[in-house]
This record gives sequence, structure tokens and C-alpha cells, in this order.
Amino acid sequence: MMRVPFETLVHQFEQVLQSRGMHEEDAKLCSHLVAETSAEGVYTHGANRFAFMVRMIDDGLIDVRAKPELTASFGALERWDGKQGVGNLNAYASTKRAIELAKQYTIGCVALAHTNHWMRPGTYGLMAAEADCIGMLWTNTLPLMPAWGGVDAKVGNNPLVLCIPCKDGPVLVDAAMSLFSYGKLETYAREGRSLPVPGGYDSEGNLTTDAGKILASKRPLPIGFWKGTSLALALDLIVSVLSGGNTTRQLGLMGKETSVSQLFMAISLSSLPDRDRIEAEIHASLEDIQKSEAADAGVSVRFPGQMRRKIKEENLREGIPIDERVWQEILNL
Repeated sequence: MMRVPFETLVHQFEQVLQSRGMHEEDAKLCSHLVAETSAEGVYTHGANRFAFMVRMIDDGLIDVRAKPELTASFGALERWDGKQGVGNLNAYASTKRAIELAKQYTIGCVALAHTNHWMRPGTYGLMAAEADCIGMLWTNTLPLMPAWGGVDAKVGNNPLVLCIPCKDGPVLVDAAMSLFSYGKLETYAREGRSLPVPGGYDSEGNLTTDAGKILASKRPLPIGFWKGTSLALALDLIVSVLSGGNTTRQLGLMGKETSVSQLFMAISLSSLPDRDRIEAEIHASLEDIQKSEAADAGVSVRFPGQMRRKIKEENLREGIPIDERVWQEILNL
């Protein structure tokens, strides 16, 4: 593992994206979003996933010049077409628009069809929190895991984000419906490490901590067992209905992780009359969580997202941790 300065990472990303025809301003924003993800410690969906995005551009699955287009408006709910554009730029624009709608209607919702992988989903929840909004967003994916009781992949792992603003720091839940995200499985497989707990089945139906075998079988364990696959299906159907876009089933027929459907919802807390009481209760709840008796000595109980700022400060000071093979792949682009 090596460390690369944040500015170097951004500059390298910009060079690669501009070489693929992306406008300079779009390349700057796209690059900053990816580098920021790694800076905050979410390495699986930052630099580690950059080459994947570039391959999709090279394969013609992402149009670097496309901009999302409004297709229908229903007051606080709008439908947009991502036009096969850059996933994180489409998601950024959709979140921004959802926040604008929330400031007008208290609740704002943007349902986005025909877009691409949004990289780190938590980024957009944090955008909502910075605007004093609760952020709720999710995406569907290719079929990546079986329905409960099945063997063949039929449902997506459909990541879900819930983000609540707070003066202590946003509460950020960013979770795939599989126990380990595919990005995490890919990292463990590349580094030759075993998962800390069984994360799925091998091709013979045995529970395993071998990430490579789980990737090959496409049989990761869902969170909450049958509850996870049920939730994944519900998220898929809701987002495709509201956006008018593709379902996981349709994505499976296409066979490529492109033209996915996503939903971005913002709820403006500043529009509510009891904002101060809300803030006080959120703070009290987080404080209560942190006072929990720890199950293991020397381990403190934290709220989701609590370590984000500390990790970012360290990485900006010392450089972004990145696997040498991943960095070389990026340089080769």
C-alpha cells in the first residue's frame, strides 16, 4: 500500500477524463468526487473503481458529454433521463435538484432513469445533510445475488443511503443489500485476504470467507437473510416505477451495468417549525449510543459516519492510501 497526495490523485483523474473527451469543468468535478471518496476512507468506491468507470467510457457505455434531461414533473417529484451520462455527475445534479425541490416543498424527489454507476452513494447523502436535509437515495443494479432460497442471481444488491444532518456530524448509513458490497469483495479478492465472517457461498453451495469464490458464484449473503433480498426487490421496483427506467430484471437481460435507475429524496429540516428540538434530540440520541457498554475492551461504540472526518483529515495530511497495482492501472489509462 502506498500513499498519494490528494491533489496528485485529482490531477491524474482529470488528465484521464479529459483525454476521453470530457469537458474540463466536468472532469474537475468528477475527479474531485472520486478522490474525495478515497480521502474519506471509502477506497472501494473511490480510486479503486476509477478504472472501471473509464473502461465503461471506452466501451461506449458512458457518454461523457451527456447531461440529464427533465422528462416529467409532478410537483415535488420529478423524472429525469440520465442520457447514459457519467454516473457521479448525474447523481450530483440529481441530488442538487432534489434539495432545491425540498426547499420549495419541504420534500423533494428526483427519480433518474438511464444513468450509470454513481461511484460512492454516501456522497449524495452528505450533500443533502450539508443543506440541512435528510437524504434518502438508492439505486438498482444488475442481478448480483439470488432471491432467498434460490441459487441463480435474480436481484440486485441495490445500495441504500440514509443521511441525517447533525451538529455532531452527519449520521450516514450507506449499505448494499449484500453483507459485503461487490467493491469490498473485489478488494478482499485482490489483496488475497479472507473476509472477517462468511460472506456468501462458493460454487458448491458452501459458506465461505473467500471473496473470490463468492464473486465467481454470485451468491453473496444478503443482509438480514431473506429480509435483505426482500428489501432489495422492493427498492428495485420502487425506483423503476418512479423513474420509468429499467428494473434489475431488464438490466440482467442487457447483461451490462448500465442504464440503471436511481432515486434521490431530500427532506428539508429547516422547513420544520421545531428544528431546534429536532437537533437536540438527535444529539441526545447519538450521545446515548456512544455511552453504550462496549462488548470488547478497548473498542468504543460509534454512530454511523462518526469516523469520516478523522479519516479524511489523516488522509489529506499523509496522502491517500492506494494499492500499488491500482495506482499503476490508473497511470496506464
